[in-house]
Amino acid sequence: EFSSHPLRPVFWTVVFILITHGVVVNGVRNGIERASKLLMPTLFVLLVVIVVASCLLPGASQGIEFLLKPDFGKVNQSVLLEALGQAFFSLSLGTACLCTYASYFSRQTNLARSAIQIALIDTLIAILAGLMIFPAAFSVGVSPDSGPSLIFITLPNVFNRAFASMPLVGYIISILFYALLALAALTSTISMHEIGTAFFYEELHIDRKRGAWIETAVCVIIGIFCSLSCGAVDRLVFFGRSFLDCCDYLTAQILLPLGAFLTCIFLGWFVPRKVVLDEFTNWGTLRGTFFHVYLFAVRFVCPLCILSVFLHQFGII
Repeated sequence: EFSSHPLRPVFWTVVFILITHGVVVNGVRNGIERASKLLMPTLFVLLVVIVVASCLLPGASQGIEFLLKPDFGKVNQSVLLEALGQAFFSLSLGTACLCTYASYFSRQTNLARSAIQIALIDTLIAILAGLMIFPAAFSVGVSPDSGPSLIFITLPNVFNRAFASMPLVGYIISILFYALLALAALTSTISMHEIGTAFFYEELHIDRKRGAWIETAVCVIIGIFCSLSCGAVDRLVFFGRSFLDCCDYLTAQILLPLGAFLTCIFLGWFVPRKVVLDEFTNWGTLRGTFFHVYLFAVRFVCPLCILSVFLHQFGII
């Protein structure tokens, strides 16, 4: 059966990439913006529904307490550095994603306000995601540190056991959860796909549709190898890691912090100060009260923090 076929991940990888291509090829406003206006509210509604269902489970209060009650005795250097690293993933820092979308902004867009809104919304969604998973896990006695298996192996059992008296409700919640996961993955792939497409279109002056197809073809090839390395082909192992783990290691632990570090150095030390000030104040239409604080952070604080994260990922500090 196809449901248990080892090539099933390859099929869904290609499907996701082709859907992403179909959205991106229509441009930012007609494709990505229109899709986001549909997907993001749907994503939020599904998240809230599952959060409510999870928090109403018997014993869910233990999971809520685990998530929201801090234990400052466990806060050390490693925790702080891992929290900084998590910020890179959740905000897509260092991947040129925010820079690519910002290039489509008008001069009237308040970048400082947009950055604050993005950070606040990202934090809210992260808290809701925790309220979705931890109460359900504690309700049935599942360890909260199960890792990736918590999503793909443990949570289906959580839903089945938590709603044993209401199997139809458990089935619906399961469908909603994985629909939520699929939508989250789709919105992320759309954002990442636009980076390469914009590069082909704006820098290499290649037609947007052709550039999108080039990007899609490359992603399909890499995605197929990543999917096959999850078990279908045992020989796709390099340096003791699967091909998927190698790609994840390269992008997450090397390219991501390196890209963010170089961006700070370029913006803080090489871009003319007047250009940075104009962008910060929308060409003098906004007050630049905290500009000096911002520039100091970009030049000194952010590079040091990013370098600390980078060294921590390699186990140096």
